[in-house]
Amino acid sequence: MYELKTKQHDGSVIEFIEKVDNPNKREDAYRLLDIFSETTGLEAKMWGPSIIGFGSYHYKYKTGHGGDAPLVGFSPRKAKISLYFATGDPEREKLLPSFGKHTSGKACVYINKVADIDKEILRQLIQQSVTYLQKTYPNK
Repeated sequence: MYELKTKQHDGSVIEFIEKVDNPNKREDAYRLLDIFSETTGLEAKMWGPSIIGFGSYHYKYKTGHGGDAPLVGFSPRKAKISLYFATGDPEREKLLPSFGKHTSGKACVYINKVADIDKEILRQLIQQSVTYLQKTYPNK
């Protein structure tokens, strides 16, 4: 059976951020930690080796595959900072044109630095994602 790699664990968020090599990325990670924490009201937790997540929900696909995932999160990766929001939320697409310099994939929005984005739109994206996932997956 498939084993999900990205699971919540008790690793220290601060220790993880302190290990980010690039000092600018490290500073941005602390900024994002503050914004995500204040916006969600939830404690930051490590998910897998490199994702800082907030809250959680349990999903289950029609195939029967399911698991737990953070409601929102981010990861200060070497190339870009990955922001994790709900997939399938049409409201996300309405907010992104006003977000600032970014690229996006199915699940992630990628930024180079926090200075490139509108922090108020980031807060709206976080709130919208949490609301959408709690409505879509009400069991957790």
